[in-house]
Formats: sequence, C-alpha cells, structure tokens
Amino acid sequence: MFGIFLELVIGIGVLALLVAVGFAWYVFRQDSGTKEMQEIAGYIKEGAEAFVKRQYTTIAILAVVTAIILFGVYTFVGDPDYAFKTAFAFILGASCSAIAGIVGMYTSVRSNLRTAAAARISTARALKMALLGGAVSGIFVVALSLIGVASIFWLFGADPTKTPFMIVGYAFGASFVALFAQLGGGIYTKAADIGADLVGKVEAGIPEDDPRNPAVIADLVGDNVGDCAGRGADLFESTAAENIGAMILGVALYPVFGINGVLFPLVARAFGLIASIIGIALVNAGDKENPMSALNRGYYIASFLSAIFLYLVTMQMLGNIWFFYAGLVGLVMSILFVFITQYYTEYTYRPVRSIALASTTGHATNIITGFAVALENTALPVLVISVSLFLSYTFGVESGVPHGGLYGTAVATMGMLATAAYILAMDTFGPIADNAGGIAQMSNASEKVRRNTDVLDAAGNTTKALTKGYAVGSAALAAFLLFSAYMDEVSRLTGKVFDTVNIAEVNIFIGALLGAMLVFLFSSFAISAVGSTAGLIIEEVRRQFKDKNIMSGKKKPDYATCVDITARGALKNMILPGALAILFPIAVGIILKAEAVAAFLMVGTITGILMAIMFNNGGGAWDNAKKYIELGAHGGKGSDAHKAAVVGDTVGDPMKDTAGPSIHVLIKLLATITLVLAPLFI
Repeated sequence: MFGIFLELVIGIGVLALLVAVGFAWYVFRQDSGTKEMQEIAGYIKEGAEAFVKRQYTTIAILAVVTAIILFGVYTFVGDPDYAFKTAFAFILGASCSAIAGIVGMYTSVRSNLRTAAAARISTARALKMALLGGAVSGIFVVALSLIGVASIFWLFGADPTKTPFMIVGYAFGASFVALFAQLGGGIYTKAADIGADLVGKVEAGIPEDDPRNPAVIADLVGDNVGDCAGRGADLFESTAAENIGAMILGVALYPVFGINGVLFPLVARAFGLIASIIGIALVNAGDKENPMSALNRGYYIASFLSAIFLYLVTMQMLGNIWFFYAGLVGLVMSILFVFITQYYTEYTYRPVRSIALASTTGHATNIITGFAVALENTALPVLVISVSLFLSYTFGVESGVPHGGLYGTAVATMGMLATAAYILAMDTFGPIADNAGGIAQMSNASEKVRRNTDVLDAAGNTTKALTKGYAVGSAALAAFLLFSAYMDEVSRLTGKVFDTVNIAEVNIFIGALLGAMLVFLFSSFAISAVGSTAGLIIEEVRRQFKDKNIMSGKKKPDYATCVDITARGALKNMILPGALAILFPIAVGIILKAEAVAAFLMVGTITGILMAIMFNNGGGAWDNAKKYIELGAHGGKGSDAHKAAVVGDTVGDPMKDTAGPSIHVLIKLLATITLVLAPLFI
C-alpha cells in the first residue's frame, strides 16, 4: 500500500505536467499578432529572461552556501545521516521551486503576445489564451511540488515514521527560493511601476503604457518576474511546506492509520490538482460576458469537484467522516477569502469607492481613507481564519482519534489548498492580461483591441488580489500546522512532551517580542528597497524626457537602460531583508533556545498574517480606486481626483506587490527554518 499511494501521486503529477505542456503547446501555436506587437513582446521577453537569469544565479549561490551550513549543523550535533539527507532535500526543494517559477515566467512572456493578438478577435478568445498560459504555471507548481515530496519520501522512506522529519529540508529549500524570488521580483515590478507612473502620468500627463515612457518596458517586465516567477515560487513553497507539515502530524497518528495518515496529504492534494485542471478546461466565456464571471464559474466547478474527491480520499484512506468535515472547512475558507478579497479590492463595492471619493478632496484624504480601509480589512479574514481553525480542530477531536484535533487542522489546510493550481492560474492570468494591454497600447492597436484588453486587465487586477488573499489564508493555516510540527520535532529530539509555551518567562517573552519586531523591520526594508530603486528610475525617465524628440514620438526612448537599472537595484536590495529573515531566527534560537523560538514563531506569525492582509488588500483597494476613476468616475483621467488616486496607488504598490506577498513567504520560512534547525536550539 505504501508504494501504491506514492506511485499514484507521482503518476498524477506526471500526467498533470503533460497537460501543462499541452496547454503551452496550444497557446504557442496561436497567432502572434502584428510585427509591432512582436517587437514590443520581444523587449518584454528579453528583459524578463535576463533578470530571472541574474536573479536565480544569485539565489543559487546563496542556496549552495546554505546547504553547506545545514550539513555542518547536523554534523556538529552528531547526526551525519540527517546531515546529508537534510542538505540534499534542501537543494532539491530549492531546485524544484526555481524550476516552477522559471517555467511560469517563460510561459507568461510568450502568452502575453498571443493574448494581445487574440484580443483582435474577441475578449473571450483573449481570456482563453491568458488563462491557459497562466494554467501552465499553476499546474507546474502543484505537480512539481507533489512529485518532489513523493519522490524524496520514497527515496528516504525506510522508516515512514522518521522520513517526514528528514524531508523538512525540502520545504526549507522551497521557502528559501520563494523569499528571494518574491522579494527580488516584487522590488523590480514596483520600482519600475512607480517610476513609470509618477513621471509619465503625473508629471508628463501621458497615458499608461505610452511608448514614449522609457520605464514602460521595465514595468511590463516586472509583472512577469514579480507576479509569475515570484508568485509561482511562493505557492510552490506553500504546497511543499504544508504537505510536509501535515505528514509530520500524520506520524503521531501512525498507530491509528498507519502509513495512510502520513501519505493522506499527498493523495488529497493530487486529486485536488485533477479538480483544478478540469475547472480550467471548462472555462468558456461568452463574447459579452464579464471575464470574472467565467473565471469564478471555473473556480466553483474546481471547488465542487475538490469536495467530492476529498470525501472519496478521506473515506478510503482514513475511514472517518469527521476529517472530511475538517477538510470541507478549509475548502469553504478559501471561497470566503475570495469573496472578502473581492469586496475590499473591486471598485463595485464600498471600500474602493470610498477611496475614490476621498480623492476628490486631495492626495492626503486619499491616503488617509486608503490606510483606514487597509486597517479595516484585517477583521473579516482573521474572523474566518479563527472560526476555521476552531471548527477543523473540533471536528478532529470529534473523530475520537488521539491527536485528532491537530490533524483536523492539517486536513483543513489540504482542503484550502485543493484548488491551488486553479488559483495560481488566475494569478498568472493577471500579468499576462496586463502585458497584453501594454503590447496593444505600445503597438498602436485599434480601439477595439484596447477595449478588449482593458476588460481583461480589470479582471486580472482582481485575480491578482484574490491570489494574494488566498496565499495569506493558506499561510495562516500552514503556520499553525508548521508551528505544531515544530513542537512535535522538539518533543522527538528531547524525548519530552513539549506542548506548552510559557510566555510569562522573560526569555520566552523576549522571543515573542522579537518575532513581532522582525515582521515590521522586514517590511520596512522591503518597502525602502522599492523606494530607493524607484528613485533611480524616476531620475532616468526625467533625463530622457528632456529629449524633445522622445516626447514628440520621433525617437524611441532607451528602454534597456531602465530595465538594467531596475534589475541591478532589485538584486542589490533583496539581499538585506532576505538575510535578515534567515539569520534572525537562527540567532534567537541559539541564544534563547527552543521554547523562545516557539514564542518567536507564534507571535511573528500572528503579526505577519495581520500585516500581510493589511498590505495586500489595502494596496489592491488603492490600485482599483485609481482604475475606477480612470473609467470616468469623479472627472476621469487627468482630473485632480485622478492625480490624487495615482499617488495613493503609488503608496499602495510596494505594500501589495512587495511587502505583503513577501511577508506571507516570511512566516512560512520562519516555520521551516526553525523546524530544520531545531536540533541546534535544544
């Protein structure tokens, strides 16, 4: 039975990869548009591939050094077998995460051109191209994660009660790459975006994606390296870390379920992948249908099928209906997070419209109202997370299984992540649609094409916001899951039950305080990195705008210089916050020891969840308030309200695309690094 389940998971993963390759082959065979479109797309592709090559070369060097340190740590504590296996798992996890991110970026910078070309026919046709292009990334991420974890479990699987602890390095490797990929990509995309907007829209008064703007290609490149490569690595890390955390909790139930309790998370996720693929394949929009209606319909289909598969897998492997109820809680939680995120980020609802209205009275009132909305929007998600944890834990307890409560939360996490491939497909759809709009604008496409791409772009902004909300929700469940796994690991290493953290002890309280502080300091470094890099872009754009031939359209601006400045700034500025996230918890563990690390992890996670929700949805609300005005509200483009909204959007940009996404990688990195290095803290 041990081998059958692993073979099933690997088989589904390989089949899913073949489906993704088929989607890519179909998209790449479509019409690639006009010569002008191909030229603009070529600039984007060249810039994105050059940056990702430089970024992942840097990450690879850092990863090799980290693997050597891991090997040294485990050798030092007298466990040479774990030393080799942990370092090997780390390198494998890092490699698979990098591959997933690179594949997503590779596909997106080719799908954008086909989407722009398809927009000449209809919005529905363009929607299909963008979604299938995004699906390649979504499917690759989940399938590679499953194949990687299942393969390394099989490789190390002599004792299934010890193997999950050995493969934690895989999750740490995935988290390591995700942090730097998300940081570097987020700094790149927002520095370019801010530089293009502030000088282009506000100072020069030219439209978005105007070919005269030297920073516009860097901006379009940034969509791919941030929202495709960065988010791909992010959700790869989520799926890997949460699978392994759930498997560790399954070890505690080995006397009850045997190997089934350990492998259940992998099998459940594999069938969730099948449900997501079916949902993607069934998305067909009508010619005049709102793209979000079609995308939501596919998501509901994927969710419904996931629920059916979850029931079948739960009853077959665990034979206990209460764990299905726990998984259903996670699935419902993911849907609620989608609704909440839509409410706070779509311009059809009160929060975004209140920011747009505040823009009519100036820049300051826009920022005050936007910040108030950002703070307000933390309430509902936290209530949903709290109720979900309570219900899933309660259902686990009701199962009558020893340690069933914690395992119930693990099953809920599997339920929430069941549709991860579909959610990531919608996320990558966003930058593909955004790029398609930029290509259409810069290639002087017809008004019909621009209208079609604008409709897609509006939907893409919503899908990107939804994915960030979903990622934070999954991070919240995963953080509790991984925190529980850390407690189990310390118990295993010490031979004593470790189930209480006494925050009344001074060193434990200090650990908790440092955990909260790290989130704020990390956010500061990430946002400052965007500001300093954006400043360099602004100076370069202003310099080029002094050339009257560029502003008159007689001469092409120097796009390459802006791309290079942004790349160098992003790579330079990602090192400090990344190093802080890795070294700080290690220092806390060595100085204050294991229980203080538990407090550090617990409070840092809570703080990080709140900050990530505030940044993600607050920044998204600012962005769509600007877009609502650009559609004609409160005076439309060029009005005083529009100028105030552009400034508000600029404030929100590094929050929603750099700090926010990086924080939910941070809190999972903290969990995996403390789990891997627990022997050092004893």
